[in-house]
Order: sequence, then C-alpha cells, then structure tokens
Amino acid sequence: MPSPRLSVVVTRRLPEPVETRMKELFDVRLRDPDTRMSREELAEAMQSADVLVPTITDQIDAALIGQAGDRLRLIANYGSGVDHIDVATARSRGILVSNTPGVVTEDTADMVMALIMAVTRRIPEGIASMAGGNWDGWSPMAFLGSRLAGKRLGILGMGRIGQAVARRAKVFGCQVHYHNRRRVRPEIEEELEATWWESLDQMLARMDIVSINCPHTPSTFHLLNARRLKLMKPSAVVVNASRGEVIDENALTRALRAGEIAGAGLDVYERGNQINPRLREVPNVVLLPHMGSATIEGRIEMGEKVLINIKTFADGHRPPDQVVPGML
Repeated sequence: MPSPRLSVVVTRRLPEPVETRMKELFDVRLRDPDTRMSREELAEAMQSADVLVPTITDQIDAALIGQAGDRLRLIANYGSGVDHIDVATARSRGILVSNTPGVVTEDTADMVMALIMAVTRRIPEGIASMAGGNWDGWSPMAFLGSRLAGKRLGILGMGRIGQAVARRAKVFGCQVHYHNRRRVRPEIEEELEATWWESLDQMLARMDIVSINCPHTPSTFHLLNARRLKLMKPSAVVVNASRGEVIDENALTRALRAGEIAGAGLDVYERGNQINPRLREVPNVVLLPHMGSATIEGRIEMGEKVLINIKTFADGHRPPDQVVPGML
C-alpha cells in the first residue's frame, strides 16, 4: 500500500507550473487569493501540515514554531534569505528548514546595475517629465547625471551576488572595490580586477558608488549607520537590493535631505513594506517595490528547488538545500 502523500501548505501564489507540479506530487493547499497570511492562519497551517512553504513576507518566529503540530517536519522556504525564520528554534523542535540559494544571483545583480544607472543618470526624472508632458525639448544642462566609466564602485559583501555585480560593473568601466568578512580567493580578485579593503570605513570614504550586497545578520544590522554615511563623499550614491536592515533608514533619509550624499537607489527597506514617509519625499532617491528577483525564470527556478527539497525529504533523505544555524 503506497504511503500517504505529504500535506503541504503554500503561503503565497507561485508560478502556475510550480503549483501544477505541487498538486501532482503532494496533498497541497494553495493560497488564493494572493494575500499575506495572518498570524492565525500561519499557526493553523503549521498545526495541520507536514510541510510549510513560506516566503519572506511570513515571520516564522519562536512563538509560532512553538504552536506547530507534531506533523510539521519541514519548512521549505521559497527564497534564499531565511532571517524571517527562527532556524535554531525549528531545529530544536526537530523541524528542518530549507531554502532556494543561488537562483536569484544574476537577476538581482541586473537590478543593482539598473538602480545604479537610474540614480546616476536620473532616469526616473526623465520618465516623469515625459509622462507629465513637461518636456519642451533638449537642453545642454537638463537632467545632467554622472558617467559610470572610471567611477569607483565599493561592494559591501562579495558573495555570489556581489561578484555578479562586479562583473557587470567592470564591463561599464567601473573600478571595483570591495569589503567582505573574508578576502575572496586571488583568482577571483584577478578576474574581477577587484581591490579588497579590510577597513569598511576607509573604503566608504573613497567610493563614488556603494552597493550593499550582504545578508542581514546581527553583525550587519545598521552596518551603514549615520557615522559611516558621513564618511561618504557628498557626490557618492548608495544602492541596496540586498536587505533593508543593513542601512539605518532614518540616518540615510537625513543624509539625503542634507545633501551629505548625492542619491540612493533602494529595492529593500528596513521595515519591509513600511517605508519611511520622509524617504518618499526625497527627490534624489529611487524606490522600487522589492523586485530585484522578479523574473519569470527566477521564480520558476525557485519553485523547482522547493519541489526538490520537499520530494527529497518525502523520500527519506536530507533536503539538498537544508539550512542549519551554523550556516547563518
């Protein structure tokens, strides 16, 4: 007699091919309409399912994990970052956690470059002028931005995404610099023509563009704080498509309003979708709705990784993308 299919609850809508395959393989409860689950709905799902498939919009903290039923054995996160999941508490309850690493590297690096171009070349201002019917013709002094070639780009976090950004920036003629917890291998530095800075403070003071590409951990929370923002050149810009908590958003807003830095491009925010209203009012900032990984190809690949993690677990093996506290 075949074993019963795993009960799986998915907290948000996923691409149609992924949902179809979920229905073929598991006893799955899909989310319709595509709205964020309440805390009560998450608790109910964790009490009734074998596997929960959450996203970054779901806060799976210790208290919620404490309410999980005996059936829950895997939290198969749809996404790479797991700072919204208390992995240590899950592990203590015998609940495995998996993620989808490596999928969004190229997509996010593309968005970093898009943000850099948008801020330095004032692209949103040009779009707004055309959309509003305010453009009355070319002028030598209109919409003046900055050339990328020759600029110093400082990458904060030289992991997969940081390196992908460096490859793109090198093609644009930027000088690549980076600060990382550990220096990357010499052959990577040589390929990227990248200069390592042991001191983040010293790097920030010399860069024209700073790209945040590190995860959110206790050690990176507000890594770019008011003191470090003051080290940057008044002509410098900062972009962030990584984690909003790495930048002190209030300090960034003050620096932008005071003209202490020239601009910012943000795809992530310190408090999720609760954006500082004063930040919205600053003219020299480009704000995007966390769309750095939003490609059809990437979303389907993420779903395929979730499927593999659950199927491998169902077959009695360790999910290939299992996350353990020591990795964080």
